[in-house]
Amino acid sequence: MKKKLIFSAALVLSLGLAGCGADSSKDEKTKEETTTASTVEKADKEAKSDDVYFKDNEVKRGDLKINITETKVIPVGEKGNERGETPVFAIWYSVTNQSDKEIDPGLAWQSTFTAIQGDPNADNKLGVGYLPDDRFIETGLENIKKDETVENAIAYDLEDLETPVILVARQGYEGKELGKKEFAIK
Repeated sequence: MKKKLIFSAALVLSLGLAGCGADSSKDEKTKEETTTASTVEKADKEAKSDDVYFKDNEVKRGDLKINITETKVIPVGEKGNERGETPVFAIWYSVTNQSDKEIDPGLAWQSTFTAIQGDPNADNKLGVGYLPDDRFIETGLENIKKDETVENAIAYDLEDLETPVILVARQGYEGKELGKKEFAIK
């Protein structure tokens, strides 16, 4: 009877120790996996920050890229602003769809940029004017195929002809600010 009792106690102790060892190696494995996951996430964030920017007239958001190709002030009555009541700041640009999402050039621009004239900390957003280039009447809302590029244009009604226009780029409508660029009006 004593032998059975001693054997049972030894068995329980050895199983308990084996269980502790398993938990310890499990904890170490979990720590390794967590560290590896953190490293991967950090690398992904760093890569994404390089893939998301606004510089040199180019915005890259990951899903799309926008290049500003030309800007111009168009007075009332001149070609590109025949119907407007105020001078406009016209912008020509191209959009490249870098995803499988349905993206059109008009919404790509609107979801990325805000135009401001005056103090950028006040609500000085400019309203969108008439399309300054009739070539884009039919194509401004067409979906862009993946890895393809489409051109478009937009105009903003100016408040005055002296204060620069500031374009603020965001990663989506309410997303992180990617940068600002000031454009002289003269």
